[in-house]
Amino acid sequence: MREFTNPPLASAPPVGGLADAVYDHAREDPLYVALGRKDEHGQWRDVTSAEFRDEVLALAKGLLAQGIRFGDRVAIMSRTRYEWTLFDYALWSIGAQVVPIYPTSSAEQVFWTLHDSQVSAAMVEHEDHAMTIATVIDRLPMMRRLWQLDAGAVQELYEAGAHLDDEVVHRHRRAVTPDSIATIIYTSGTTGRPKGCVITHGNFMFESDTAIERWEPLFHSKKGDQAATLLFLPLAHVFGRMVQVAAIRGRVKFGHQPQLNAAALLPDLAAFQPTFFLAVPYIFEKVFNAARRKAEREGKAGPFEKAVEVAVRYADAVEAKAWGIGPGPSAALRVQHQLFDKLVYSKIREAMGGRMKHAMSGGSAMDRRLGLFFAGAGVQIYEGYGLTETTAAATANPPERTRYGTVGQPFPGTTVHIADDGEIWLRGPNVFQGYLNDPKSTDAALHDGWLATGDLGSLDEDGYLTITGRKKEILVTSGGKSVSPAQLEERVRDHPLVAQCILVGNDRPYIAALVTLDGEAVEHWLQMHDKPKLTPAELVRDPDLETEVRRAVVAANTLVSQAESIRTFRILAHQFTEEHGLLTPSLKLKRKAIEKAYASEVEALYRA
Repeated sequence: MREFTNPPLASAPPVGGLADAVYDHAREDPLYVALGRKDEHGQWRDVTSAEFRDEVLALAKGLLAQGIRFGDRVAIMSRTRYEWTLFDYALWSIGAQVVPIYPTSSAEQVFWTLHDSQVSAAMVEHEDHAMTIATVIDRLPMMRRLWQLDAGAVQELYEAGAHLDDEVVHRHRRAVTPDSIATIIYTSGTTGRPKGCVITHGNFMFESDTAIERWEPLFHSKKGDQAATLLFLPLAHVFGRMVQVAAIRGRVKFGHQPQLNAAALLPDLAAFQPTFFLAVPYIFEKVFNAARRKAEREGKAGPFEKAVEVAVRYADAVEAKAWGIGPGPSAALRVQHQLFDKLVYSKIREAMGGRMKHAMSGGSAMDRRLGLFFAGAGVQIYEGYGLTETTAAATANPPERTRYGTVGQPFPGTTVHIADDGEIWLRGPNVFQGYLNDPKSTDAALHDGWLATGDLGSLDEDGYLTITGRKKEILVTSGGKSVSPAQLEERVRDHPLVAQCILVGNDRPYIAALVTLDGEAVEHWLQMHDKPKLTPAELVRDPDLETEVRRAVVAANTLVSQAESIRTFRILAHQFTEEHGLLTPSLKLKRKAIEKAYASEVEALYRA
């Protein structure tokens, strides 16, 4: 199949903007709980729709009092926290455009975003962010204001706008239309400078309203409960931003968690008890690997692996029955599944808050086996696919029939087309307006309403999309063999000791790999094998560890022909990091930068 369209369920409203939902909900049901927020003692407390409306309104008046006007661009540089959502809706209330910046951005990255988008003001989280902007402020003549959250910026703005009448804000708000620009989100830039994606209020409204109408039943743990989600995705990324907008519009209670490490995240999942959440595959991998390590420490590695196998087989049989190609789980498999549900699966669900039955995954590809495991363990993960340019998801697995290993069917109202060269093209009301100040890139990406994604994929007979790689990442060996690295890299990463894998081989005689290690997993592996603690340099030369990584490479090579296989690999002493310019803020590999940084290691892979 070359093209598939899903009929629309929702369309962008003919009038209004994103902030209207805050005021409408407060008027219709002022006491419903809109958000959860941690107090100064670290305890979660409820925020009603009326309370949130009042805070948004007070902040919007403060922004007006300090010179922010309709159409102005204001940057936000912060981790995911309550105040970001507050600022988003206050700025949208007065028709301003929000420019998000990753909190880990370097001074030059910050400069480029602020300069290219011509922001007039910025809100930062803390002093380090303020100092980062201070180093480039002399090159930003349009910057007039800088507020710092941890220095009392919110209260300062409340007080600044206290004398203004509410109607001043409402006059601005009523001037916002679906065609008004809501945000300019800069791509994370695996190659070249990031580009500013211009996204409208209408783009967000279509995307979130469609998601709510199509997937809303999955938001609940049981019929009649209030849907709740914990947002820990970065709000600087379009995925996190869409979750925020959908939660507000769909009346889903949500809280913010700024830290992705297990020590901070797991206690908040237990306390907040989300009914569902949205995450990248990395989070589900972390949950799975933590459960496996715990079982190994307790001497239960064998039973855990058996439980994994049963979960995968059970979910696989359920999937086959849903598609009419199998009878479903056998009686013996159901008995095994019930046993492991008490011993293993229930504990994994408890670690995720205890109420969650559904989750959505995006941002990168999820391994089919991992998705099957979680489904067998009682948490159904619906994988999707999208870009900043499509206001997050463009495809997702439908609630009725998930096809693991695919990213589902087009969002209702969206069309997926596979071009002759395998490139995925998308069309729909969620497609952005273009790149800011960059007509050349806009013309290259948009063709009569179609977005050329740069990703490669295929559609099956039911319209389910499978991602096979990226056009720019195709490796061509000196023998002329074209290899898409994504599938092989993901399979190597399936090994618990492997953190990252990147294939090399352009204009080389064969494909090779650079592999980095997961620190927590390696520490656990050393303990389980009674090995002394080793330095990074010693680790990469350990023959037993090399054997483990070789197993991962051999497993990956079963997916491809010999000409496409990984012939050799090198274990690196340190992971690729954003701080060293080797990862984007959304954790994608910067391939050219990695090959340049490890040029000598790459050369060594091809020495006779």
